[in-house]
This record gives sequence, structure tokens and C-alpha cells, in this order.
Amino acid sequence: MAGSGTAHLRPPDETLLRVENLVVEFPSKRGKVNAVSNISLDVKSGETLGLVGESGCGKSTTGKAIMQLPPPTSGKVLFKGTDLTSLKSADLRRVRTSIQMIFQDPISSLNPRRRVEDIVAEGLRIWSIGDDASRDRKVDEALETVGLDPSTAKGRRPHQFSGGQCQRISIARSVVTDPNLIICDEPVSALDVSVQAQILNLLEDMKERYQLTLIFIAHDLAVVKNVSDRVAVMYLGKICEIAPPDQLFAQPAHPYTAALLDAIPVPDPTVKPHEQPTLEGDLPSPVAPPSGCRFRTRCPKAQERCAQEEPWVREVASGQFVACHFPLVGDDAPPVDQSTTMQPQAAPASA
Repeated sequence: MAGSGTAHLRPPDETLLRVENLVVEFPSKRGKVNAVSNISLDVKSGETLGLVGESGCGKSTTGKAIMQLPPPTSGKVLFKGTDLTSLKSADLRRVRTSIQMIFQDPISSLNPRRRVEDIVAEGLRIWSIGDDASRDRKVDEALETVGLDPSTAKGRRPHQFSGGQCQRISIARSVVTDPNLIICDEPVSALDVSVQAQILNLLEDMKERYQLTLIFIAHDLAVVKNVSDRVAVMYLGKICEIAPPDQLFAQPAHPYTAALLDAIPVPDPTVKPHEQPTLEGDLPSPVAPPSGCRFRTRCPKAQERCAQEEPWVREVASGQFVACHFPLVGDDAPPVDQSTTMQPQAAPASA
């Protein structure tokens, strides 16, 4: 399954963000942790890219590495044509006004000692955007847009709000500097289902109002389908499939994607949980990932080739890319020339 390659990337002049061969590694007592291993992504202006996978697959690490928090081990992160990995601290801080992040835990991501008006206005004050009066107006506008009354919310602190209200404050903070790109790191996973729907609707409204581009990180495929224009599926630090959401749900090309879709609960009382297909086996350690395809230890279609060759991302149907030797859609992967490390030519896409 999980492989490398850039066949799915669109021309650089068509994208706002382009991530090429991103690698993130962390030292540990047991050895090097391969958190993200040579993945490539891109996002067009105004698009929402959904990034999904099991817990521990590297989704959040990818989002933080794009922000350079911390900087990746290797690879390029091109934002409006500028490689963020090459920027010095002052230049990088200035670019970050155009790239914001909504963190997973809405309460701990806010400073408990500061009032809401100071939290939301902090970016404006740091960069001296406008005067005091214009900053106050902008804070009021942002709070009103996310559904909070400025007259009652501005003077309060985060502990006086619910989790959903804290996430609204986080969203207001992220849009107040007029960014082009917002990375949403599981923004609804810590919230009740009813509140999740409110926050998702709010993000859609904010995207249209502020002409935003979003990277939406989640482990819930049903949520991602409703908000994304394109979905990338990750497993153990690798990309396994990229496709439009409707196409991915209707006809998954990768066995792992199919397993994730099978794991979605069926709202039918006649279907018993044990009758649903399940993905067997434990997630391998990122310290010592399997050779070749990282999914092969849990894949029902694994063969000897999967242990020897890492699959490359290739197009198997129009707009649908997969890193798998034996996909569920299209033809088997062509053989790799072992004498070169170059990516093999993709076979013609099959319907």
C-alpha cells in the first residue's frame, strides 16, 4: 500500500500549497520514529483537502510540519511558490500570518490566563495591523461571525466557555489576520455530535465568507466526505490513496481505504457489528515499519512483491491515485526497474 511518488501533484502554478517528499523523523530511545515518510500533497486556492487515516498515521504531524512546527527533516513546503523550509525565523513568522491552524483540543489551545478579546486580537497586535479602534472592530466582527456575542464574550476567559464555544473562539482567532490557508487538525473530534455539526457548518460558512483554503485533518471519513473537495488517505506515515470524496466512497481503490469505509457504522438495527468486515492485525511500529508496502502485514491482497517493492502513487482512474501493487480499481502496478530509483511510468488509467 503506502508508497511514495508525485504523480498526483498538479502543476505548481495551479496550487496555493505544494508539499514535495515531506519527511518527519523523531529520535527516541528505541530508535528513529518515522512519523511521515516521503509524502507529497497539493491544495488549490479555495479547495478543501481532507487528510484521513487511523490514529498515529502521521496526519497531525503532517499539518504541523507544513507550519514548520517543528520543521520537517527533509522535503519542500511551497506556499505561493516560496519554500517555507528555506525561510529564516523572521520571514517565516511573517508568512505564518497567511497560514493559520485550528488545533484538536479547543480548550487547551487557548491561553487560560487571557481574555477572549486579547486571544483573538493577539495576531493583529503583534503585526501592528490597524489601530486600536480598527482592531476592536475586527475582533467584534470575527466573534459575531462565529456566533458569539462580543459584548459578553470579550471580557471572559476560556474556562468560562464550553468546548464548542472555545472552538469558535479558536476559529475567530485563526481568521482575524485574513489568512489564505487554514489547517484544521481534527477540529470536531473532541466535541459532541450536535456541536460537531455546528462547527462544520461554521467552517463552511467561514470558507465562503473569507475565501479560505482548508486542509481538514480527521479520522472520521463520514465527516471528511461532507467538507472536502479531495481526500488523501494516510497509513503509517505514507499516502495510500487520493481521490474526490464521492469517487473514493463509491469505488475505493486501496484495500486500506476499503477497510476504513467498511468500519463506518451502518445505521441499520438488522446489521450486527460482528457481521461487518474488519481490518485484522495491529498497526506496525513507526520505529521499524515493514519493508516494501507498509500495509502488507494487514492487507488481504498482499503477495511476495509487496514485501520487496514499495508501491508508487499512480493514476488508476480519472482523478483517482493509489499506491498499491494490486489495487481494487484498475490494473496491477507495472514492474519496477530495480536498477534505478526513479518512479516508474504509470500504466494507462483504467475505468
